[in-house]
Amino acid sequence: MYIIVVGGGKVGYYLTKSLLEEGHEVLMIEKDPRKCASLIDEIGVNVLQGDGCEAATVAEAGMNRADAVIAVTGDDEDNLVVCQVAKQKFKVPRTIARINNPKNERIFRQLGIDVTVSSTELILSQIKQVIPASRFSTC
Repeated sequence: MYIIVVGGGKVGYYLTKSLLEEGHEVLMIEKDPRKCASLIDEIGVNVLQGDGCEAATVAEAGMNRADAVIAVTGDDEDNLVVCQVAKQKFKVPRTIARINNPKNERIFRQLGIDVTVSSTELILSQIKQVIPASRFSTC
């Protein structure tokens, strides 16, 4: 499976590393040239320096043949644009977006993003499982 990961921060780094270990073909897109060089040295992945929101960059990345695009930048708007370009222009079958602000989840879904991941919601869900709800309501 060919997967494009947009965003070379910690989330993108560990995600890409895991996908490579599972045997997927992965290309990461990262804006920062120094970070790109560091990523290549650390995990040996193909890294394309460029803006994942720009059609020319993602065309160069081969988005037209991607099975999935995963946008994990720290900016919700960028993640939305990446996934919309993937879906609408390149007909990528699966788009996944990291959401930093849980309030944005509804709009991402309305605009056709297949999967959204909100770290805030995931953490809250885990906390609720560990601590009984009655402890939250006593003040």
